Amino acid sequence: NFINKHQKPVLTGQRFKTKKRDEKEKFEPTVFRDTIIQGLNEAGNDLEAVAKFLDSTGSRLDYRRYADTLFDILIAGSMLAPGGTRIDDNDKTKMTSHCVFSADEHHDCIRNYAQVRVG
Repeated sequence: NFINKHQKPVLTGQRFKTKKRDEKEKFEPTVFRDTIIQGLNEAGNDLEAVAKFLDSTGSRLDYRRYADTLFDILIAGSMLAPGGTRIDDNDKTKMTSHCVFSADEHHDCIRNYAQVRVG
């Protein structure tokens, strides 16, 4: 066995630059959920304000990356666990009433919710 007792030279003061493609964004659906639900709840009962909020945050938040979470919130009012149970622990800050499941059960109301979500 040959053991090299000489240390290799070390460059000091050098920083390794990471390339943009090597940087990975963290996947944080709970942070996304909290942001969306806070905005929806602050919009009050005004569907116009809800639509405006969703439009404005679409440029800041990655709706594609968190599509499943967004769908859960807009349909069921909170994130869903596998099997369909809500994972909000009855914490009002983790759920919203601006969702299809909480809408009045008549055609016009459901259509208004669908138009806000799709439009």
